Amino acid sequence: MAVECAAVILKRSSLFGRQLGVSQHPIDQSKRYDAAAIAQYYRRRPWLAMWRAFTIFREFVGFFLAVKLDALTGAAGNLQRDSASVGRAAEHLRQMLIRLGPTFIKVGQALSTRPDLVRADFLDELTKLQDQLPPFSSDVAYALIEQELDDNIDDLFTDISAEPVAAASLGQVYKARLRTGEDVAVKVQRPNLLPRLTLDLYLMRWMAGWVAPWLPLNLGHDLQLIVDEFGTKLFEEVDYLNEGRNAEQFATNFQNDPRVKVPSIFWRYSNTHVLTLEWINGFKLTDTDQIKQANLDLDTLIEIGVTSGLQQLLEFGFFHADPHPGNLFATLDGRMAYIDFGMMDQLGQSMKEALVDSLVHLINKDYSNLADDFAKLGFLTSETDITPIIPALEAVFDNAIGESVGDFNFQTITNSFSELMYEYPFRIPAKFALIIRSLVTQEGIALTLNPNFKIVEVGYPYVARRLLTEETPEFRQRLVEVLFKDGKFQWQRLENLIAIARTSGEFDLLPSAQLGLQYVLSEEGEFLRRQVMLSLVEDDRLHTEPVGRLWDLVKPELQPERLFNVAVEAISDFSTEQASNLLPTLTGLAVFQGNGNKPES
Repeated sequence: MAVECAAVILKRSSLFGRQLGVSQHPIDQSKRYDAAAIAQYYRRRPWLAMWRAFTIFREFVGFFLAVKLDALTGAAGNLQRDSASVGRAAEHLRQMLIRLGPTFIKVGQALSTRPDLVRADFLDELTKLQDQLPPFSSDVAYALIEQELDDNIDDLFTDISAEPVAAASLGQVYKARLRTGEDVAVKVQRPNLLPRLTLDLYLMRWMAGWVAPWLPLNLGHDLQLIVDEFGTKLFEEVDYLNEGRNAEQFATNFQNDPRVKVPSIFWRYSNTHVLTLEWINGFKLTDTDQIKQANLDLDTLIEIGVTSGLQQLLEFGFFHADPHPGNLFATLDGRMAYIDFGMMDQLGQSMKEALVDSLVHLINKDYSNLADDFAKLGFLTSETDITPIIPALEAVFDNAIGESVGDFNFQTITNSFSELMYEYPFRIPAKFALIIRSLVTQEGIALTLNPNFKIVEVGYPYVARRLLTEETPEFRQRLVEVLFKDGKFQWQRLENLIAIARTSGEFDLLPSAQLGLQYVLSEEGEFLRRQVMLSLVEDDRLHTEPVGRLWDLVKPELQPERLFNVAVEAISDFSTEQASNLLPTLTGLAVFQGNGNKPES
């Protein structure tokens, strides 16, 4: 009898789940993307693939017919009407992707970061797919929560919102209060998500194999590989336990920065399809009126956002790849809060170094080495002849940057760079599509807060501080590259670096001076030592003016007691052998002075 009762209960539970759209699809248990396993599953169920393929085909045919009809009824040659027609086509595309569901919405979001593949007017429309998408039923969401957490909703929470406070492509969020009193955000995944994603990925991969030879796009590598990369990231994003681990790693990276807030994860109330995390009280960064009413400083928020973004790329190598306005909040106490850690990516050490190299070469307008950096970063293949590309880079970046590096902005660079995609064999690697998306989005948010914002005003001081304070040999080499041009020491660049690094008020000159002095006196710094000495006696004159300017710049911070301590520490490990290596250079300078040469006035 007990067995029969249990069977009835299970049957009713299963029926209830099916009614609400909650099922136990076999492929829903997959933890990682496996193209071969997915293909095997759907080859055995061709009716599923055929019906979905027909639905997709019908939507695309309808889209193209609507666009063609709009073009035929429009006035040819009328630029204003042509522009309106293109805008309507872009809107039709966005609405079609929403109808086709989560996979295609994610494709649209990914394409919104690819100026090499998509026209700028379509990009603007595709960015609207980032949030404010249609939600699914709250009854289904509650059933999913109970199923995943194996408990009644009333036993889990004292209160939960009747409708979602936000809806995205893969899930939606409710505000709730735990029985223990904490306010939390409960993120619930859309029902039957993985079966829908895998079927679409299977069809995309099959189609990619057929159309790749016919596409005139300079993709640089196999289309099926692009689908596989997309599928891998998608599977990572739908695993909410993985997202929770990402959030904790992100929090660990910023544990010493009190300006950055990361919500805590409540693991007792989380599972693969439900994630419960600390509720963040604050304002979206685009809600400028509310931010001002709360007396929060906009420029400080901008600085936190840009600096933390650069730290993710250049220090930690673990970055938030989806920092759209719905994922960034200003907290009531003035901190920057990051949420939604489903889309993250990792940069290796060599990639971080190549990024710094490219920034240094861009600042120096060294386009030959910048072309080499693009090859290292994967924008060009190793077989590409970069010689004809160098003048093109010079034209694009000189025009984008303007008269000075202070005119630099990522949106202008991205738009200008996209023009090269159709003339030269550039491609945007999937990883850097995410980086570009991250940087452009953060710059756009900053411009919303302050229309006069220039990212270089925050970004360049950060890079300057890194160059002046980092102790690794790789960063010392990059500092040397910045300070030299055509083999000559650039005193003005050193002055600029110090002046820029001090603009944020966080830069202490003394530790950098100590590191610099230790490096100059070391065997490794012999080249720099010789070049500095040569620059002082260039053109048979003793050049004291640059040293004087540099001294005027730094002397307010160089208090005699601190300066003495730094000098003692710098020379404490200075060996006799090193002194003997330094002596000829100093002697040569002394002899030069003794021959009657006058200093530069």
